[in-house]
Amino acid sequence: MREWTREEKYRYLKDPQEVKELYDRISRSRYRQTFHNQAVTGLMNDPNGFVWFDNRWHLFYQWCPWGAVHGLKYWYHIVSKDLVTWKNLGVCLLPDEADGYDNKGAYSGSAMPIGDKMYLYYTGNHRDEDYVRHAYTCLARLGPDGWPEKYPLPLFGAHPDYTEHQRDPKIIARPDRDCYYIIIGAQSKDKRGVVLVYQSDDLQHGWTFAGELKVPGFEHLGDMWECPSIEHIGGHDVLMFCPQHITLPGRGGSRNHNGYIMGSMDWDTLTFTPDGQFHVLDFGFDSYAAACANNIEDVDKAILIAWMGLPDVSYPTDFEDWSGCLTLPRELTVRGRRLIQRPLPELKKLRDEKLELKANDAGCFTLPEACEVELDIRPGDCELDLFTDVHGEGGVSISYDDGEKEITIDRSGMEIQFNESEGLSRKRPLENGLSHLRIFVDRSSVEIFVNDGDAVFTSRVFPTDDEHYMRVKTGDAFTRIWTLKPAVKEQFLI
Repeated sequence: MREWTREEKYRYLKDPQEVKELYDRISRSRYRQTFHNQAVTGLMNDPNGFVWFDNRWHLFYQWCPWGAVHGLKYWYHIVSKDLVTWKNLGVCLLPDEADGYDNKGAYSGSAMPIGDKMYLYYTGNHRDEDYVRHAYTCLARLGPDGWPEKYPLPLFGAHPDYTEHQRDPKIIARPDRDCYYIIIGAQSKDKRGVVLVYQSDDLQHGWTFAGELKVPGFEHLGDMWECPSIEHIGGHDVLMFCPQHITLPGRGGSRNHNGYIMGSMDWDTLTFTPDGQFHVLDFGFDSYAAACANNIEDVDKAILIAWMGLPDVSYPTDFEDWSGCLTLPRELTVRGRRLIQRPLPELKKLRDEKLELKANDAGCFTLPEACEVELDIRPGDCELDLFTDVHGEGGVSISYDDGEKEITIDRSGMEIQFNESEGLSRKRPLENGLSHLRIFVDRSSVEIFVNDGDAVFTSRVFPTDDEHYMRVKTGDAFTRIWTLKPAVKEQFLI
């Protein structure tokens, strides 16, 4: 793995032509996605500023142009009319090269539209002359021309009673109150993950520290909480966040997670009262930093997009100097005391050709590089293998044990292995058995939706030339496959 110097990681991009050769090279990679948003060059991670504004969806992502490294971060801007097909608009927020409040990166945040302007709230990653980190919550205003105007001063700096790890502002408007809140992921000085709350009656001014969010029973879940959000879905409050540096049952060696707690939020006392346990959002291997759109009007659902990746790990395309993509957008609703995640209905627009299933002598079907697979499954055990060779060997195994009422996803059969320390299999109990699978396969990923959204498994995979078959080994299933059309135009736009 390449070792990056500090100067290389935090080099400022002066001219798009500086990364043109890199773009030309990585655009030829076999693992460039067909219908997922991905880094134009270098590294993509957290989705930011997800919002409906000016009659279209806006989404930004964290971008480091130089390679698969977490260095100097920009906000890259993409838009969509339907959350299916996307258009790249290029870089939006740029860190200030001088001694500005974001001189070492415009880090993650959120957005809020008011009138004909959109306000972008982000973490300014500042390093002083001794390279000590100072976090600032910064504001920029995006006008009709699409170019941001940064406010000269931050809204506030890091709170001195917590460590330097204070980031990812989420702007929240409460319809029942004449004020706004910003919540920040943070770390206490005794190394506990916490959420800090700020309050103002003006989006642009007057922000004051309101206090630390109290979450009874969850005072020691990881040592840092990233990307916090409080959503109201179907009459329920949902606290979403990413607890770091803790292992969880069934999650292998993974130490960074994305999940949620159902409960009720009292803004007067800054107390989130849990109604149940911490649940992971995605049971797969590669999902983190989920962001919900900030201003949809349907109170019964939310729309979520996450980074298809994890902190502190590497991927095979790192050697090609690029990494990262985003998940498909999901519709969130509440069923019982759990969140349900479904693919958006609009994603059916991507369907191109419905394939006639013709098995070879080994009982295998050709698996297109970009496709949707749907199975209706009768009661009993079932096993489906994706990315096998022509003989049905290897690949990713999706197996359901009806006696244990448990589904297992195992990617240990793939030729290209990575992040083995995170674990090679994931399990999920299914109280009502397995009846339906809807699977989205792209050139280097698979997203598996179980039982109409009861669970989702998201994973990066990097199949070789020989790993392009699938086989339903056991069980009784009605199977359909569609090829899928491109959703993002591959173009050099910085």
